[in-house]
Amino acid sequence: MESHWTWCHEGYDPSQERLREALCTLGNGCFATRGAASEGRKGSVHYPGTYAAGCYNRLSSPVAGRDVDNEDMVNLPNWLPLRVRAAGGGWFTPDDTSVLAYAQVLDMHRGTLTRRMRLRDADGREMELEETRLVHMADPHLAAQLLRLTPHGWDGEVEIEGGLDGNVANDGVERYRDLDSRHLVDLRTGTAGADTVFLTCRTSASGIRIAMAARIRLGDGLQCGPANLATDEGTAVRRMTLAVARDRPVAVEKTVALHTSRDPAIADPLHAALGRVAQASDFAGLLASHTAAWDRLWRRAELTVPGEAGHILRLHLFHLLQTLSPHTADLDVGVPARGLHGEAYRGHVFWDELFVLPFLNLHLPEVSRALLMYRHRRLEAACRAAAAEGRAGAMYPWQSASDGREETQRFHLNPRSGRWLPDHSHLQHHVGSAVAYNIWQYWLASGDTAFLHTEGAEMLLQIARFWAHSAVWDTGRERYRILGIMGPDEYHDAYPDAAEPGVDDNTYTNVTAAWVLARALELSRTMPAPRRDELFERLGLDDAEPALWEDVSRRLRVPFHRGFISQFDGYGDLTELDWEGYRARYGDIRRLDRILEAEGDSVNRYQASKQADVLMLGYLFPPAELASLFRRLGYRLDDDRWLATVDHYLARTSHGSTLSGLVHGWVLARSRRADAWTYVREALLGDVADIQGGTTGEGIHLGAMGGTLDLVQRGLTGLEPRPDTLRLDPVPLPELSRFHLSVRYRTHWGVGLTLQAGQLRITVPHSGQAPMPVTLRDRNFAITPGSELTVDLPPA
Repeated sequence: MESHWTWCHEGYDPSQERLREALCTLGNGCFATRGAASEGRKGSVHYPGTYAAGCYNRLSSPVAGRDVDNEDMVNLPNWLPLRVRAAGGGWFTPDDTSVLAYAQVLDMHRGTLTRRMRLRDADGREMELEETRLVHMADPHLAAQLLRLTPHGWDGEVEIEGGLDGNVANDGVERYRDLDSRHLVDLRTGTAGADTVFLTCRTSASGIRIAMAARIRLGDGLQCGPANLATDEGTAVRRMTLAVARDRPVAVEKTVALHTSRDPAIADPLHAALGRVAQASDFAGLLASHTAAWDRLWRRAELTVPGEAGHILRLHLFHLLQTLSPHTADLDVGVPARGLHGEAYRGHVFWDELFVLPFLNLHLPEVSRALLMYRHRRLEAACRAAAAEGRAGAMYPWQSASDGREETQRFHLNPRSGRWLPDHSHLQHHVGSAVAYNIWQYWLASGDTAFLHTEGAEMLLQIARFWAHSAVWDTGRERYRILGIMGPDEYHDAYPDAAEPGVDDNTYTNVTAAWVLARALELSRTMPAPRRDELFERLGLDDAEPALWEDVSRRLRVPFHRGFISQFDGYGDLTELDWEGYRARYGDIRRLDRILEAEGDSVNRYQASKQADVLMLGYLFPPAELASLFRRLGYRLDDDRWLATVDHYLARTSHGSTLSGLVHGWVLARSRRADAWTYVREALLGDVADIQGGTTGEGIHLGAMGGTLDLVQRGLTGLEPRPDTLRLDPVPLPELSRFHLSVRYRTHWGVGLTLQAGQLRITVPHSGQAPMPVTLRDRNFAITPGSELTVDLPPA
């Protein structure tokens, strides 16, 4: 760790390359490229991958005796190849030569990756290589590399080869490798001018046309000897021969343009790529404009935390911003759970926006709006899905990709047992509540009433309809119930030995459904009457339906056992697991479900959770709001019952998700618990230490990264955007008691929040806006733009 702005990996360790590739990914919101070796070969060590946001393709594969469709975010042609060798010798690569020095340095401030190597070939010749690359943040269709090569102790000729490789597939996840992975067809290569090669192809089913063009030149005005442009099977390269002198560096510049047929305002991807690469500046110019774009972006998302935690948080922020950048606002894309960093989860969109959008709302609200529009464009598909189940409203899919259909696989592989098993996670209908929650939070932070009353209202009301029509009345209990679903826990997909999947009355699902219904009622009452009448008419709503929403929102069932809030009906009747025994036998039991299945058992039999389920309510809702929700439903929730419930599930959770430590840390921090840091630290280390055991190399966990940022931004500050005030209720952790961040609250940009020495300083920059209202616990303030307020915090 050279500084808080760089992330450095020293030494060459083939077993760590996949992890480093994911952590050193560079992107700009439109596309991203893993930090793979430009001189290396794809194989067990290196996995080059380039992914364009929203570029999906569907293939069919035989699984467990039947054909199964899977839609994947496509691995595009590899633009990285750039290598050197002494004339007649072998290529200088860490895998084929003696490694004398090796380092990878991710510069987060400039958005660059620099790889430095000193290698010795079989003939004793030493070569120093330094490659710097970028994926341009100002021009979202450009990328570039600068390679400096320095021979040490010898003179002679070198051969340099750079180009494009279309011989790629989606085989970066081992458990998917039995599935069809060849998404690209109709590969065509060619040359343009003396220094440019190109490659075109298309996706086999979705028909997306892809074009790359690469311009390869010597830097510093040098001239090469014989050079040729070659187009072999699926590849396009430029080869150059150059005389070099000992200890004198030579520079090679490579500039790449990427376009697809999904891009707006182009007629043809190849024409656009060739034109863009021809007009591009040299590497120095590209680096300057790229760095300036990153400077602007860092100012929009300022976050400074001292120590190791701050270093990791900056890495998390870097990956969030290059996955969901200002360019995302122009795209039809969602929040990919594993970023644009790898192929795990097939690039699908789950509920991770629930952990990402609350952070983006206060920095890049235009990006949040675009991500919500991804959901709105698929509202019709969600309504069709609900109708197919005999329900009204919108049933959003647990996994979404290109067109909004349910993309959840029907079978999943347990790598521990080698068996393909039924996958019922499509029953996680709570994803609809996440969409509604994000709509509401976006409006609270941005004040975008135009969106709330139009696209936002259309989604929120249709989600409310789905919950109202999913609830069934139980005469004996005099309660509404939601049956046959899965909660966020994901372990429990059925009751023990049940013939049908699903559990009943998952508390998280029922309480969030009640919240959605209450918000739909509030919105119906407060939106302008002409808009309300128009919307109700178009959706086919009558006056009786809001009455049903009111009734269901107050009478949905919440189960309890022994005084604790039950995860679902019957949870308390399940067998207690021998946690210590399993830890003693297996060590890491995060994926307890796989362990038990391999033993011929089922996690459905036990009081054991993969991740926070009931406790997710404490992540979404401040204590007062959660207690109010329970009161609305006719239940009493005081601090003692909530804290007892927290302890109950902490002892019964295996933390098999990177989101688990985050949520538990948040809930414990808000409760001022001393053990909060244990879980917060696990959330911080989730990807950098690959805590889940090899999963980060398949793609970072974007929800957990975004959630850790929001833990500081909202969790530790108690920040709640409201229509009439910005509420604050700080609960700093001893390990995170000093930090500075800036937020955008409605019309106030760059509002600074600084916590240190038991004080909170709020700074409002100059503007022509009215004073900004702030509520700090029970005290109200109005801060004039151009001034600041410092408040002493009471001791913990």
